[in-house]
Amino acid sequence: MNLKEKAKNLKLHIPVIFLCLKSKETPLAAKISAGVTIAYFLSPVDLIPDFIPVLGYLDDMIILPLLIALTIKLIPKETMEKYKKEAESRGEAGIAKKWYFAVPVIIIWMSILFIIIKAVIL
Repeated sequence: MNLKEKAKNLKLHIPVIFLCLKSKETPLAAKISAGVTIAYFLSPVDLIPDFIPVLGYLDDMIILPLLIALTIKLIPKETMEKYKKEAESRGEAGIAKKWYFAVPVIIIWMSILFIIIKAVIL
């Protein structure tokens, strides 16, 4: 499997993990791991900032796939297959295209920006 195929596969696993997160069939450990994976995927904050040459993007290429792999191992195979088919059937109109998942992250960052600006002005 080449890098382009792996990236496409990774893009498919994020919605599958999100769907598994909402399922009652998914064990608690997998739900916690899925929550951390989705939060890391959506968060603009990285362990190593992206402006640091090479290392900034390297952490995304290592940490996110490791979190996804851990989550996939914790989710039962039957549940994973069920939601993989559902995510594939949703296609481009699926979870990844819904903008409102970004609202909490935007609100948090706007609040932080407001606090910083208020501290600088006062």
